[in-house]
Amino acid sequence: MVMKKLSFILAMFVMLAACEQTPKQTQTQEDPMETLLNKYVEVPLTADVSHLSTDEKEMLKLLFEAAAIMDDIFWMQNLGEKAPFLDAIENARAREFATINYGPWDELDNQKPFLEGFSEKPAGAQFYPLDMTVEEFEAFDNPDKTSLYTLIRRDENGALKTVWYHEAYANEISRAADLLDKAAELAGDKAFADYLKLRATALRTDDYFESDMAWMDVRDNNVDLVIGPIENYTDALFGYKAAHEAFILIKDKVWSDRLSHYAAFLPDLQTQLPVDQKYKNEVPGSDADLNAYDVVYYAGDCNMAGKTIAINLPNDEQVQLEKGTRKLQLKNSMRAKFDQILMPISNVLIAPELRQHIKFDAFFSNTMFHEVAHGMGIKNTIDGKSTVRKALKEQYSPIEEAKADILGLYLVTKLHQMGEYTDTELMDNYVTFMAGFFRSVRFGAASAHGKANMLTFNFFREEGAFMRNEEGFYAIDLEKMMAAAEKLTGMILKAQGDGNYETVKSWIANEGVVKPELQADLDRLTEANIPVDIFFKMGPEMLGL
Repeated sequence: MVMKKLSFILAMFVMLAACEQTPKQTQTQEDPMETLLNKYVEVPLTADVSHLSTDEKEMLKLLFEAAAIMDDIFWMQNLGEKAPFLDAIENARAREFATINYGPWDELDNQKPFLEGFSEKPAGAQFYPLDMTVEEFEAFDNPDKTSLYTLIRRDENGALKTVWYHEAYANEISRAADLLDKAAELAGDKAFADYLKLRATALRTDDYFESDMAWMDVRDNNVDLVIGPIENYTDALFGYKAAHEAFILIKDKVWSDRLSHYAAFLPDLQTQLPVDQKYKNEVPGSDADLNAYDVVYYAGDCNMAGKTIAINLPNDEQVQLEKGTRKLQLKNSMRAKFDQILMPISNVLIAPELRQHIKFDAFFSNTMFHEVAHGMGIKNTIDGKSTVRKALKEQYSPIEEAKADILGLYLVTKLHQMGEYTDTELMDNYVTFMAGFFRSVRFGAASAHGKANMLTFNFFREEGAFMRNEEGFYAIDLEKMMAAAEKLTGMILKAQGDGNYETVKSWIANEGVVKPELQADLDRLTEANIPVDIFFKMGPEMLGL
């Protein structure tokens, strides 16, 4: 009943705020919403499903339904009720942009409101009471308050309380879990069927460990599914709360075969990390999985604004230590971003003589080893008192993304030196990595990925790893960039192991920012009408289902 009242209040708030919007605009070239929408280019999400059995195709339909429910839950977590908010927006282009952003805040412009009547986005989204202070939360004595899977709400007396996700979204969770149970009967692959059943149970209980462990054993299926509350980027207040999302994936067996042998090297690479032994004593599971997929559906958190092109899961530190992680490369989305965004950016900002080194295989491998790097390093502070995630709170996401960026590049380098990675030249990886700065930071400097990119970019500049000439073209010094990558890898791993919140917060505040010269170059990309990211035309109809 409390949740229903809260939903009603949120809906009324959204409707009242929307009523304050300006009258419907005439759709002209001067419409600011047209300019905002030009940040995105639409991409159809398709895949060859001709090899799937009849049962697998029927299963896909159920997975689409379950994923759509995750989308509905995420709307509530990010903003409130979806329907009254969108229905109140008269401008069709504004409504489309609001749908991409799951609310009235431009996620690629530091969450700036783009609709009249809305103020800045609450740091804690809808995971916490809007009037709750940090001090009030810290004084709240409840062991479940930092759980990934609880909302913080007020009781009838105004005091804070926790509400488990499966209780807060009971109707949605029940329907989604039932769909997964039905899908399991059609799965064909036993490991995938077992995972679907366990994931249904996890949704009903908010206990995800067994289903995460089972997902690690899913290897031979044609169709895959990531579903549930997973990432904590949307909680910018503390970084504690996971948001609901879903991916539906079709395995690319040819590309997956190219990746399969790298997983065996992870334990050895952990021992070679450029940091004192106490920061690398943890041994990542060697049962890791590297595979390529075509993604056919994004829902919820992963579909908001900037789109994910690779997955490294589970996030559970215990699962990572026992089994490792699965690293799934979303090849069709990755190719779309490379062709329509990274290559045009390179033609504007990368020195002409280096553009031959901007290659899709390098982009693919840099992204893959970024995800591999998430499973390496250190998960618990060296004093044994906490996980790194909890010690660093809302600073964990940006420093972890910076670690994955730079450690991923370090891993590519090491494997190349070992003679195990020969798909590209090192120069290809480093020049493509450089171009990637300009692509990723356009997601917004306030995002975890934006801060991570700027932390690395500014460090590389200080180390002389790249040069910018008078014409505004960037070139790299390969030897200096390799040395800077190794040095920064060690610094970040030490910062995570020490778990010093204030030190990391100060570092990111000072260096995780876009400085004026770079901003001027980013403006050149906007003037060249290069999109910032992609959005999708997707659904079962795109697969002929």
